[in-house]
Amino acid sequence: MTEDDSQPDPERAIELLWGAPEPERTGLSLGRVVAAAIEVADAEGLAALSMRKVAERFGTTTMSLYRYVPGKAELVELMRDAVYGEFPMASSAGLDWRAGLERWARRAWELHRRHPWLVHSAGTRRLPGPNIMAGYDHALDVASRSGLAPAQVIAVVNLVGGFVESVARQAGETVELQRSTGVSHERWWSERESLFERLDGYPALERLWKDGGMDAPLDPFEFGLQRTLDGVRMLIDGQGSEVMRDEIEGGECVVCGKPLDGGGRGRPRDYCSRACQQRAYRRRQAESSPGE
Repeated sequence: MTEDDSQPDPERAIELLWGAPEPERTGLSLGRVVAAAIEVADAEGLAALSMRKVAERFGTTTMSLYRYVPGKAELVELMRDAVYGEFPMASSAGLDWRAGLERWARRAWELHRRHPWLVHSAGTRRLPGPNIMAGYDHALDVASRSGLAPAQVIAVVNLVGGFVESVARQAGETVELQRSTGVSHERWWSERESLFERLDGYPALERLWKDGGMDAPLDPFEFGLQRTLDGVRMLIDGQGSEVMRDEIEGGECVVCGKPLDGGGRGRPRDYCSRACQQRAYRRRQAESSPGE
């Protein structure tokens, strides 16, 4: 599938995305134009979307649409934000970071399944609208409950979102190929006997195939999501271990500055030796009796 890499006029797109809500109308309106464009993209893919096809749905001319949106690039920005507003995130009260991120990821996965063209509208310079930003802010909020540093929270959300997008891209390519060729994914591979006959020289692949590794493939979304979140859990646990080590083993003697070895257990130590502890005690006594 050809990517739609055309870039919108950023200021015009921001104005359309973040402007005042349009009043309800019975005739042609920006909201109806966006909804019709989504229907075209859902049915035929983003590459097939054009201002002409949208206009045909209203029995009007392409020029009449330019009263509402400058062109296809800006229209795609509006479409992206509109589908993210189809079912807003529910309250995350009571959810920990993992449950919250998992629910957010499943919502994004469902949106990509309902609208496969979404993955082909992504990009580093796509402009978020209020619905997209609300979902992103929600994910940041639940990820913050992990106790990670701010930069790590943002990186974790981007990691989980990137995983969903990657799986959605693979699934979307499969669906598009099936639609364009009329041949299912399973049938196409089952007919590749000439390829399978050439795979005898790959022992690991052959062993796993004979052991049933390909009989019931794991769901790529379910498996990948849990392993991604497991990785975040390891990051959190590792940070906690580092903090504990710093408290027990790290630091310097508050009297002489000598590094502390921590002793391996118990509460953090402040002094490297009994002598420094006594010096600190005498210093406190002197400071509390300045007249003596």
